[in-house]
Amino acid sequence: MIYRFKVVSDEADNFRREIEIDADASFLELRNAILDSVGYTKDEMDSFFLCDDDWSKHEEITLEDMGSGSDEDVWIMEDTHINELVEEEGQRLIFVFDYLTERSFFMELKKIIPGKTLLDPLCTRKEGKAPAQHVSLDEFEAKVDKRAAAAATDMDLDADLYGDSQFDINELPEGLEEF
Repeated sequence: MIYRFKVVSDEADNFRREIEIDADASFLELRNAILDSVGYTKDEMDSFFLCDDDWSKHEEITLEDMGSGSDEDVWIMEDTHINELVEEEGQRLIFVFDYLTERSFFMELKKIIPGKTLLDPLCTRKEGKAPAQHVSLDEFEAKVDKRAAAAATDMDLDADLYGDSQFDINELPEGLEEF
């Protein structure tokens, strides 16, 4: 079975990727396919999060065991097959590629293709330029301040602002729903 994931960013307006991967592949293989598709290095800590329809984070799949010591299950990318945790079209995930600034890609399982397999993941659609893998804290804070100021003039100051931990699909560029 093949899974087709849509990958978008709230930082780059025209950025889109489509990754096809065997459902039995590991999250590490999915991570590497995403990083390869955007030209990022693989020397940073990152994680996947399973999300609900409102993009609230739930289970975390980490690159390495961080020794949380809790009673909750620990999901490690190398040891976890995608189909263990992702089973339905429409499932949403967040891939945090920059922990320092919480920069992420937003993903959705768009299609399940039964009866086929893939030896290696494929980037089947590549549009736009990915956001830079690294940004300075000063640059990041300047962007957040600029967006917050713009948002404050357009909406009530008590409302959620761009970049909040809650993802709003309306913040993405138009046309992503059809992607």
